[in-house]
Amino acid sequence: MTGTRTSALDRFKEAYWPRYKPHLQECELRLTGVTCRPEGTLGEACVHTLSAGGKRLRPLLVFLSSRKGSGIIDAHYAAAAAVELVHSATLVHDDILDGAALRRGRPTLAAAYGTPFGTAAGDYLFATAFEILANTGSPAAIAALSRAGLDLSLGELSQREQEGDFDLTPESYIKRCRLKTSSLFAAACRFGALFSGCPEEAVAAIGEFGARVGLAFQIADDILDFTGDPASTGKRAGADLRDGTVTLPLLLAMRRDRSIRKLASGSLEEDGIDEICGLVAASGALEEARAQGEACVRQAKEMLAGLSVELETEPLAMIAESTMERKA
Repeated sequence: MTGTRTSALDRFKEAYWPRYKPHLQECELRLTGVTCRPEGTLGEACVHTLSAGGKRLRPLLVFLSSRKGSGIIDAHYAAAAAVELVHSATLVHDDILDGAALRRGRPTLAAAYGTPFGTAAGDYLFATAFEILANTGSPAAIAALSRAGLDLSLGELSQREQEGDFDLTPESYIKRCRLKTSSLFAAACRFGALFSGCPEEAVAAIGEFGARVGLAFQIADDILDFTGDPASTGKRAGADLRDGTVTLPLLLAMRRDRSIRKLASGSLEEDGIDEICGLVAASGALEEARAQGEACVRQAKEMLAGLSVELETEPLAMIAESTMERKA
């Protein structure tokens, strides 16, 4: 009798969660302290953002990327909080730019408090991330987060420029994802190795691992936009279509079924969005996109082969695998 294969995330939780849960709890305490600092509506808005939860995957990668046999130190907690604050700030600003009403099944910060407070809260979270990281006294860490922040901005600008661009190439899509998503994953991994004294070659290699995991994560996210259950994802299927964001599954589907481009180029109503989602699924493009995401995971795991002396690579490999198993 063939049994059901245990997911990578379940295997990680069984083998490693007890070790890393206390570190994530400490990170959560630090995030709570940050959001409680502002008074009045701004403070409420910040609490609204961080209390919405999330996977806390980037902080987890900070801890997982620390040197084998070394302990988690205060600088790791600072870095973990910093990457999550930057991530949260970008989500706030993205929702404002997209005019989004929901995030993780809850009203977005701008929908709940208005655009001015949403903008201010996003700015506060972003600036506080650098304040926290600066207190570690590490110029290399500040440089890494600055680079990631710049890449995030360039990625967002690229996405705005590419709205409704159905001539976009998959290569341009990948470049955008490397800027907007992979960069912060890479920074998180670099922080873990950097603050535990790994040599620069290992810091660079684990950063590239993080970049490839981030790319797989984004591809999985874009697949979920067509297939995800709103009860799990917190948003309706086809959200990217509504925003005019052209993603890999749509690009691949348009190559397979030319009618999709004609539909997507028109004035989209809800029935039209549902029709496109169905056509994309029927075209086989989701499977092709998934194969590309799984290739990124394999590449990420290959990066770990040369890091086994410095890092405990098994939990990192499990997290890499879990990116393409996502349901939400």
